[in-house]
Amino acid sequence: MVAIQSPDAATGNATDAARQLRNRRIATHLGIFLAIVLSWEIASRAGWLDPLFYPRPSAILQSFWLIYVVNGNVWYHLGVTMSLVFAGFVGGSVLGIVLGSLVGLNGTLRRFLKPYVIVLEATPRIAVAPLLIAALGFGVTSKIAIIMLVCFFAPFINTLSGVMNVNQDKLELFRAMGASKWQILRKLVLPDAIPVIMAGERLALTAALSGALVAEFIQRDQGIGSLILVYTRNLNMASAFACIFTLTLLGFLIFRGMEVLDRTIAYWKHEEGRTRVSARRRKAMEGQS
Repeated sequence: MVAIQSPDAATGNATDAARQLRNRRIATHLGIFLAIVLSWEIASRAGWLDPLFYPRPSAILQSFWLIYVVNGNVWYHLGVTMSLVFAGFVGGSVLGIVLGSLVGLNGTLRRFLKPYVIVLEATPRIAVAPLLIAALGFGVTSKIAIIMLVCFFAPFINTLSGVMNVNQDKLELFRAMGASKWQILRKLVLPDAIPVIMAGERLALTAALSGALVAEFIQRDQGIGSLILVYTRNLNMASAFACIFTLTLLGFLIFRGMEVLDRTIAYWKHEEGRTRVSARRRKAMEGQS
């Protein structure tokens, strides 16, 4: 006789296989990282790398302990930078999504506004930043404006693409049922566009970190960017590398966090999300019976 697995058993086997694959990938990446760090340390101790410009990983690790635990001076600057990042990201995302929705739904607005948005995106941020500072002055406002400018385009163009590529059959059905424009936007257009919008949000949030550094490099008053400039000016390269690696880790965590948020919001686009929601609904139905 052929054994027939229950849906729960099949789901459990698939989950175990996915977990094993993920663990193998983590172990592989960890091995590569340790090999790079060890090679760097050996090359530095052997004199193949100038320790002034390429400090040893062991020295960078000591700097982590110094700036985070002994002195603790990095926490204030890190808080300032992350506050700017999230404020600029929220502002740029809201502006991009709202404007992208309006441009996507209005052909006249799209013809006149889209070229200017593309020209703005093609303009280098480093060239626009001093103009924003001259208009808004030094301080938080101009920094957030720079980050918003960096974050704006990805949500705008992805929202525009998602709105314009809505399923036409569903759209005709909504119209035939007498749905209003607001109902079509809220119940059809935006849900269909959410996966594309979330892809733009991932890019925007990681770009916000770069925008914050640009603003801090120009104003040089507070934040991780200004702290990196202070350390490099004093030739304290180990601490500068510690700050840079902090930003690298933050960027990675931000990107992974946005991926988790994407799988949570647009769960129907991911197999594990569909499986999770189906299992939850099945348990709810079993509890009601």
